[in-house]
Amino acid sequence: MIDVNRTDRLYALVEELRAVAPRPRSARWLADRFEVSVRTIERDIGALQESGTPIYAEAGRTGGYCLDKAHTMPPVNLTSGEAVAMALALKHLEGTPFRAEGRSALRKLVAAMRREEADAAQDLAACVHLLGGGPIPPMPHVLGIRRVLRIRYVDREGKATRREVEPLGYVGKPAHWYLVAWCRLRREIRAFRTDRITSFTVTAEVPPLRRLRPEDLDIPYGDVEQLSLAG
Repeated sequence: MIDVNRTDRLYALVEELRAVAPRPRSARWLADRFEVSVRTIERDIGALQESGTPIYAEAGRTGGYCLDKAHTMPPVNLTSGEAVAMALALKHLEGTPFRAEGRSALRKLVAAMRREEADAAQDLAACVHLLGGGPIPPMPHVLGIRRVLRIRYVDREGKATRREVEPLGYVGKPAHWYLVAWCRLRREIRAFRTDRITSFTVTAEVPPLRRLRPEDLDIPYGDVEQLSLAG
C-alpha cells in the first residue's frame, strides 16, 4: 500500500504525469496507483491546476490528465550548500533592478527542495553572518563543513600553529571571511580569517553541540546581519 500524505501525493502525481508526458493518465488509473478515490484524485488535480501546474484534461476513451512538460521544471535537487551559495550570490545584486526578482527566484527554489535539504540549508544559513555593506568575497572552502577541522593557521605576525577547531559560524566582511569556531588549543571561541588557514583536514568527528550566542558576534565596528534564504 502506498501510504503518503497529501503534500507527498501531490508531488508524486506531478512526477507520475511528467514521466509519461505527453501521454495521459486517467483518474481511475491514478486512483488505483495511489490507492485513493477517483474523487480525491480529481480534487488533487484541481489543487495543482489552481497552483499553476500545467495539467490539462484530454477527452476520449483513452484520455485522462496530461502534463505540459515544456512549462514545468524537473525536481529541484539543490544541496544545502548550493542554496546558501545562491543566497550569498544575491548579495551582489544589492542596488540593482534585479534584486527583487532574485529574492523571488531563491524562495521558489527553496520551496521546491526536498524537505531535509531545505531544513539543512536553513540551519547552514543561520550560521552565516555578514558584516557591513559592500560586496561579499568568494565563499571559502571551509564554509558549511560541520565536522571537527584540523587546520594550519598563520596569525598576523606570521606565526603558524596547528589546531583542532569546532566550526560554529561564519562572518563575511567585504574583504575577508572569518571562521568562528571553538578552538581546542585555546579552549575558547576564536575567529580565524579564512585566507590565513593554509591547509585543513576534515575529520570524521562530529563536534558536540555548541550554540553561537549573539554576544559571541558582538563586533564593535559594524552591524552583523544573518544570512536569509528568503533573499
